[in-house]
Amino acid sequence: MNVIIGRKPVLEALKQNTEIEKIYILFGQHGEIINQIRILAKKKKVNLTQVAHDKFVKHTQNPGAQGVVALLPSVKYYSFSQIVDSSKTSKHPLILVLDSIQDTHNLGAILRTAECVGVDGVILPKHNSAPINDTVVKTSAGGVNYLKICNVPNLVSAIQGLKEQGFWIIGTSLKEAKDFNHLDYNMPIALVVGNEERGIRKLILEQCDFVVKIPVYGNLQSLNVSVATGIMLYKIKEANGLNKL
Repeated sequence: MNVIIGRKPVLEALKQNTEIEKIYILFGQHGEIINQIRILAKKKKVNLTQVAHDKFVKHTQNPGAQGVVALLPSVKYYSFSQIVDSSKTSKHPLILVLDSIQDTHNLGAILRTAECVGVDGVILPKHNSAPINDTVVKTSAGGVNYLKICNVPNLVSAIQGLKEQGFWIIGTSLKEAKDFNHLDYNMPIALVVGNEERGIRKLILEQCDFVVKIPVYGNLQSLNVSVATGIMLYKIKEANGLNKL
């Protein structure tokens, strides 16, 4: 992943509206430029996080970084309207919505399966989501380069926009959900999957038209999120006569 290092270069990038995925500031950094970076990042809704030294050096060990590094996107991002418009060319539109996936390996595995299945687009929140970094690109086996991925500032608004465009929203949950085998998938679908531990957030779950679960038969209560997403995607495709297992 490309990075911008140093206080002034990062500040200038923010001023020039450079597309920045995330800014890391080393704990203990202070000063006027640091304050300006914080203010501009908040104004432009760029994810900014303070981190300890061991995490900071994972992104750069350059002494000229001055405790500030900005990560640039590893992939091309599409707009919400581009993804929706593109999906309408499909016989069975399918968009994947990821709510707060935190683990980069999970995100990469999900994106790899999404590309294999042929989803029309992937929607991610700009905040509270793992960045698409080198680990994600590698884990996805390069799948991120073939997907239409969109970052949105507000996932609820994006889902409402999908509804307005004729999509039915299907969420996955362990509570108050019906067996995923008992749903008709013959409709434009936006599949929502949630965080590894907490699942889909309440506000997002309330936007779902249907909530389903994958039955498990062992002692554990749930599947890994990337595995569950793969099962759901193939189930939807199979139900529509495509990619039969």
